[in-house]
Amino acid sequence: MKISVELTLTPLHDDFEPAIIHFIKKLRASNLKVLENPLSTQVYGDYDNVMHVLTTEIKEAFELIERGLLYIKIVKSDRHDYEPHF
Repeated sequence: MKISVELTLTPLHDDFEPAIIHFIKKLRASNLKVLENPLSTQVYGDYDNVMHVLTTEIKEAFELIERGLLYIKIVKSDRHDYEPHF
């Protein structure tokens, strides 16, 4: 089953950029389809592969920050090529 996941990591402390950059670089290295924009990162792929990578990388990201939030949206389909038609 293919899924699309949108992630927004929000460390709740100063000097937050290194933790976000590290998280995104780890996702990029996972061989999953990863797209980024200024507000979130999207990951696309097979459910089991995506969730395995996310479980590992979210844990590491949380270990690197003092406090933080992670917003996650999961869609059951691969939406990486979505284009609005309006």
